[in-house]
Parts: sequence; C-alpha cells; structure tokens
Amino acid sequence: MELQQSAFVPDPTAGLLILGRKRPGFDPEWGAAVTRRIRAYLEELPWPVHVPAESITDDRELRAALDSCRAAGVTTLILVQPTISDGRLAPMLSRLWNKPLVLWATTEKQTGPMISANSLVGTHVMAATLRQLGHPLEFVYGDPDEGETRARLEQAIVAAHAADAVTGRLYGLVGYHAPGFVDFHADPVFLSDTLDSQLHHMSTPELIALTEGFSEEEIAGDLQALRALDIPWGENLPEAGLSRDGTAELTMQARYYRAFRTLFTREGLDALAFRCWPDLPTVTGHWPYLALAKLLSEGYPIAMEGDVDGAICTRIAESLGVGPVYLTDWLEHTRNTATIWHTGAAPFQLCLPAGSPGGLRLGVQFNNRKPTVVEATIRAGLAVTLFRLWRYDGTYHMTALEGDTVEPKRDLMATNGLFATDRVDLYEWFEEMVQVGMPHHLCVVEGHHGDTLQRVARLIGAEVV
Repeated sequence: MELQQSAFVPDPTAGLLILGRKRPGFDPEWGAAVTRRIRAYLEELPWPVHVPAESITDDRELRAALDSCRAAGVTTLILVQPTISDGRLAPMLSRLWNKPLVLWATTEKQTGPMISANSLVGTHVMAATLRQLGHPLEFVYGDPDEGETRARLEQAIVAAHAADAVTGRLYGLVGYHAPGFVDFHADPVFLSDTLDSQLHHMSTPELIALTEGFSEEEIAGDLQALRALDIPWGENLPEAGLSRDGTAELTMQARYYRAFRTLFTREGLDALAFRCWPDLPTVTGHWPYLALAKLLSEGYPIAMEGDVDGAICTRIAESLGVGPVYLTDWLEHTRNTATIWHTGAAPFQLCLPAGSPGGLRLGVQFNNRKPTVVEATIRAGLAVTLFRLWRYDGTYHMTALEGDTVEPKRDLMATNGLFATDRVDLYEWFEEMVQVGMPHHLCVVEGHHGDTLQRVARLIGAEVV
C-alpha cells in the first residue's frame, strides 16, 4: 500500500541565539569551545538550524537576529549563553518573540578553581524573568556531548514547535457537532482567548455541493489512488446493496477526499472537523470514512463528528512527528484494559494489513448499512499513548496515558483494538477524567509520548490531569 505523503504539518525549523555580553568575563576560551560543540551537535539534527549571529550582546543585535530568524522561517528558538549574558535582554525578547522558547544552560569546566561560565546562573535569571512575564518556555541543562542532554533538547524543540503549531491558527468546522455530542462544542471566543486562533465555520451543504461539483476528470487521480490502496471489500457487494465492483462507492470517496483537501487549501485551514452523521449519509447515501482514513494516514489534522479539539490533537501529534492519530471512542474497560473502538476511519498504519485475519477491508456502516467504512483490528504489540486536549471550567486540560495494544478479546464491527496499561487503575482513572469533563473521543498514537505531550500542554497553558 502506497500513501500519498502530505507534508501538511511542517517539521521544526530551529533558530540558535548565542547570547553574550560586551564586557568579557569568566573563561572566554571555555565559552568558545562550548559554542563549537553546540553548533557541531545542532548540525546533526534532522531539522534545519539557522544561526543569525556569532554572538548577541545588546538590543540592536537581538532585534536583527530575530528579524533574521523570522525571514528564515524559524518556528523554535534555542537560546544558549555559554558564558553568562546580559539578563536585560529577556524583557525585550519576550516582547519581540511571542512563541515558546527553549533555554539551554551548559555546564562548567570541571578543572581549576575559577568559575568558567556561569551559564546555568545566567540562563536561570533569564528563565525566571521570562516566566514572571508569562512567557512559555522549555528549560534544558547539560553538556552538548551527553546523550541525555541531546534527548532532552530534542524533546524541548518538538514540544515548543507543537505548541507554536496550534496557536495563532485557523480551525475549520463544517456544520456542527454530531447530535447530542455537546462535549465537542467549539467556542470561537474560547479558541481566540486560549490559542489566539480563529474558528472558521462552514455549512454542511457547502461541503456536499463541493463533493458534487467535481468533474470526473478532476477526481480521476484520487480514484486511482484509492484503488491503488488495494483494500478488499469485506462485504458481498450486491447483497449489501452496493455496485458489483465497488466503483460507485470508491468514486464517492474520491469526491469526499478531493473536497476535504480543497477546503484545507482554499480556506487556508490548519485543522478541520466536520459533522458526518446524520447529514452526509442521509443526503449523499455515503459515509466519508475511507476518505477520512486516507487523509489521517497522510498526516492531515482532521476529525469526524464536529470534534474541533480532536482535530487540534491530531495537529499536535503531527507536529511532534508521532502521528497518525486514531480518534477512538472509549467503549468499555476493566482495571487494566480499555476497548478502543470507532466507526470505520482508523489510519492504515495502525491496522492489521489487508488480506490478514482482521485486516483492512471495506464495508458498510454497522448501523444504517451504507458505504464506505474501513473495518480493521488495531495491531497488537504496539507501544501507544492515549491522549486528549479539551475545554473545561474556562481552560484547556490535557491527559496522556501510556500503555500497549494487545489482542482484542472479541471481534467487533468497524475498527477495534484493546489498550492495556499497568500505569493506573482504569476504573479510578476514568472516573477522575469524567469529573473534569473529558470528552468521549481519545487520540491513539504509536509510541510512549506522555511526558512530551504534557510539556506541550504546559506551553499552551493547559492544565495537565
């Protein structure tokens, strides 16, 4: 199966600000050596790193460096002071750069009686000032040649990048939340106040008209790409009321796929949620879930049932490089397992492969028997994280729970998996989450990323629960 890759959510572009002071102090040779090691390490990162100046010592140089970083498309600033810098730069930095910052303090020379750098003290001064000004930041301390320091710095970079990727954005909503799913209600004023972002509202008839307006030539490539996925039909097509070869069903999925892609590009959206039921299958006769699964598999931040915060969660995951996201219901649980189940739109990467028992297959929705959904079992043996961002009591909250996928105890229609964890008692954990209003969709991503997600939450002012 070949997926059309979407670089929709960009990787970080880092900027390195080397802070100094006009009056030399401490051990300049040590500071120069540390700087060389910092730059040598940063050249090994998988992301571009822009270094606007050899040293920044005053307001004028700071302004010029920040202008250079903006011109270079920097998303995440790393600040180092190999020897202590001028702490008076912190308030100006906060005014001129409103994104989260990564402050990195380096170690002292471990020989001789003289204090060689005072890097940690200077970075501490700057961090305390910035936090008292309300500026979000990540703090890292350690030698640039140590593996633990490098891991922490890279975690800080992606966390700051993800926090920036969900602030100052345009979030689309087609229609409204699904009937009764008030826990997904999107408040444009709240989005503006908390994430400095705008909710761009569109109607379901607009989406339907868009799907119907494409010519056969315009969707030909999308139809071919869907066929190339080579996902078999799990239903006897004629008995299910479908066309004998599935062409009509795949053609409608190509229309949905092209429509969603068009909304992203035409409206300039950073994430999108849409109301699927009851509107779309009622009017068009088709669910959009194969198209949705393909988009999620390609890294698009998109969510069903009008779940705007679910779409924002997907953007967070893609910004961290830990996607794709399976947006799941929490169907049932024991003390240490939870059934993760949803109706037909899991990303392909997390599913058993087509042709295997429980593998990817196309079918009709379990309730109204209309096409086209993706049925599959989530692969067992994956390290995974379940997480969610949501609005409660006037602020955002986030939870993240690490565990593994195991073999489900029974087969279920649609997409089905079993999450297991020994980190918490799930009865107690779930009751605690209910008390703080956690919505009924959670996001499943491969890998253990709880600490990083909690850092993202802190950077955007969300309360970790």
